[in-house]
Amino acid sequence: MISLPSYARQVLTMLAGTHQSVGTAESLTGGLLCATLVAAPGASSVVRGGIVAYAGDLKVDLLGVPADVIAQHGTVAAATARVMASQARSVLGADWGVAATGVAGPDGSEGQPAGTVHVAVAGPQQVVNQILDLPGDRDAVRAGTVRAALVLLLNEIGPGDAPRYAD
Repeated sequence: MISLPSYARQVLTMLAGTHQSVGTAESLTGGLLCATLVAAPGASSVVRGGIVAYAGDLKVDLLGVPADVIAQHGTVAAATARVMASQARSVLGADWGVAATGVAGPDGSEGQPAGTVHVAVAGPQQVVNQILDLPGDRDAVRAGTVRAALVLLLNEIGPGDAPRYAD
């Protein structure tokens, strides 16, 4: 399996090669997604920044997720992740926005069990999302979320050339 830093280096290489940028919007990962990206050399030419909106009201206030989206779907939802990704792209002035929201555990939240995760990528043409059911403790769920988000991004910026998430 490719490690998280390897995925991050692939993202940075692909984006730098096309003079594009990325921004993140995170909840359950608490900044781990952006931290993984910026740990790789060359990050400053590609990463615009990240917003950690752990609480629902911050998703509204900092990211601009419409309150009715959260009221209707909750914070642990595909619709919320999709808006978070779009807003990361917009608020941070990036070509690509990547978002993650879900339940790291050990307990469930909003009627969703631990390990329920939604990741999304917003790009110039579309917004895509993936729903995950990740096993393990908090650290494993958070790491699996980052891996899935980076692979989803790789699949969008380089279809056919990127690894597929198979864990």
